[in-house]
Amino acid sequence: MVKSILNMFIIMFMNFIDTSDDEVLAELGRRLRRERLNNNLTRAALADQVGLSQDTVRNAETGRNVSLGSLIRILRGLNRLDQVQDLLAESGPSPVALARERGRLRQRASGSGSGNREANWKW
Repeated sequence: MVKSILNMFIIMFMNFIDTSDDEVLAELGRRLRRERLNNNLTRAALADQVGLSQDTVRNAETGRNVSLGSLIRILRGLNRLDQVQDLLAESGPSPVALARERGRLRQRASGSGSGNREANWKW
């Protein structure tokens, strides 16, 4: 019992940077399977719902390569398509673009177009 809880925590906080592609695929497959089971869906029911074969769903759950289109269909069927947004979040402008934009910002006023202020100024 304690070992299974420990394994669950290790999986939850798994650092994908230090793992191979196959390990990442296997972990993602386990998560897809867990989500399907949490939704009380059989592979056949999920496959029918999203228009894929049971083999494609099985391949995704066992860490085999599936197309991005198939993965999106599976996530949509599991009501988890919102998770894709976190996959590659918008990064904003690059530092180079910011530097270019900053070069366009006014650094000082030219003084023209505002009338002759010196004529109105007195000590």
